[in-house]
Amino acid sequence: MNGTQWIIFILIIQVIHFLGTWKLYVKAGRKAWEAAIPIYNGVVLMKIINRPWWWILLLFLPIINLLMFPVVWVETIRSFGKSKLWDTWLVILTLGFYIYYINYTQDVNYIEDRSLKPRTGLGEWVSSIVFAIVAATFVHTYFIQPYVIPTGSLERTLRVGDFLFVSKFHYGARVPMTTLAAPMVHDTIPGLKKRSYLADVDPATAKTSWINKLQLPYLRLPGFQEVKKNDIVVFSLPSDTLYQFFKAQKPVKKPIDKKSNYVKRCVGTPGDSLAVIDGFVHINGKQLQLSDRAKVMYNYNIYSQKGVSSRLLAEVDASDYLRTYISGNLTQNQYNALAPYMIGANRTTDGKVQLITQEKGFPVEVIRQLRLSLTEEKPRSRIANLTDEIAEKLRSSSDIDSVVRTNEPKGVYAGMFPQKPNLYPWNNDNFGPIYIPQAGATVEINHRTIPLYKKIIRDYEHNDVKVRGQKVFINDEEADSYTFKQDYYWMMGDNRDHSEDSRTWGYVPADHILGKPVFLWMSFDNFNEGLAKWKPRWERVFTTVGGSGEPVSYRWYFVAAIVAWFAFDFIRKKRKKKQA
Repeated sequence: MNGTQWIIFILIIQVIHFLGTWKLYVKAGRKAWEAAIPIYNGVVLMKIINRPWWWILLLFLPIINLLMFPVVWVETIRSFGKSKLWDTWLVILTLGFYIYYINYTQDVNYIEDRSLKPRTGLGEWVSSIVFAIVAATFVHTYFIQPYVIPTGSLERTLRVGDFLFVSKFHYGARVPMTTLAAPMVHDTIPGLKKRSYLADVDPATAKTSWINKLQLPYLRLPGFQEVKKNDIVVFSLPSDTLYQFFKAQKPVKKPIDKKSNYVKRCVGTPGDSLAVIDGFVHINGKQLQLSDRAKVMYNYNIYSQKGVSSRLLAEVDASDYLRTYISGNLTQNQYNALAPYMIGANRTTDGKVQLITQEKGFPVEVIRQLRLSLTEEKPRSRIANLTDEIAEKLRSSSDIDSVVRTNEPKGVYAGMFPQKPNLYPWNNDNFGPIYIPQAGATVEINHRTIPLYKKIIRDYEHNDVKVRGQKVFINDEEADSYTFKQDYYWMMGDNRDHSEDSRTWGYVPADHILGKPVFLWMSFDNFNEGLAKWKPRWERVFTTVGGSGEPVSYRWYFVAAIVAWFAFDFIRKKRKKKQA
């Protein structure tokens, strides 16, 4: 829906409201015409049901209004004596149209001094729950949203299992575009694994569905910051076509605000020219200086004539390396028990079995239970993922001969954006240069440049794009230039060789920006191995995401504040009791 269509839709709602309530307005001592004036009729209705005038504002906030409309319907019928449980269910299940029945067929009296206090303990409990959900949804939608790091693309800056608070007011909250959705959840309902929103996700019909016509146009509330280089940003993944995150299914077309949320570091802003040279990001010809809190990781080749042990790699906290074990013959039951921890197995020339695992290897208790004797290989050369600090620790070890960062040579294609190897043979370490579009900027369009901008022009700015021979047609007109309608950003993970980011799927549009992580309130190791194996990382609890220097935990300050509050509350209650 565009702005005009939404105005028409709101006017239709006003007509429906007038036809269903004007007699009730009169019975409450108001004029019939007061039920017909948009917004004013809401203010009058709040007076009739003895509720604060600002409730009317909540009725215009997407998602919040889905919760508030049933509340207002119930409050309206109760103001005219319809307080039975079945009345409440009828007005909710009929989407408010039960009020029509009361308005035209029932001789009801207005209860001016109606008590707003629930009559039963259950009613009070339900009332408290409803308004707690409304308040939480308001905060979640427009101010702060919790987020957990599910993948290692920002290791070690942010860890898998970090629980964050993401600020939406730094960049300005994005008003929900999907109007029919469950509150406080994203694209799926936890536990049920069902879609949390009502929208047509079939690409073949998404443009014509009446459901998608209820989508609001993009609108962002004012913020007090712009997205800057080095900012860690949460955004809606532009390339997301997953019905559910982490689940392989038929591709679908999702609304922007229901695409999977990703978190990366912004390394390029609108108008920049970006290139990755030998693994390092360059902006407008100069190497980008990262924040001192950025712990960038690369793959390194570690060599030792004595052999590189897994024990040493574990001691320095290296990651993403493989371990190889040698075993004698295994029974089928033994192999099946080891299989969940393996990524591969081979038969050696001498008849033994070679078992390959990730860095964690096999659990000791599993080996003991199977009564196996495994020997781990100690190869001279190993690939591991390291920060600069870890690489220096290994270089200083007398057991290591060399630590050299890997580098994919320039001109070797590795499936990178824009997936045109003949024109753009780019890889993770050598990529670009590429222009990051800015709203209002114009670029040359031809058969060579269109792969870079086709997705923007077609998918993000909603034009028809065709290439015929060496000619480009936009909306059936031959084009040699294009002017962008919005800003775009370039996002990359600090875990440079293990991050799917803009190098893979391209630009991030401004309307996909969600918020800025500001606070880390909890962190667990072994996060993806099940709740029973979670181990708190206490040094990361209650730390800030931004700033400079080593993160400092404020958990003891928080504990002290909680203890002080309970002590104050105890003393206050004791004094009140004594005075009574």
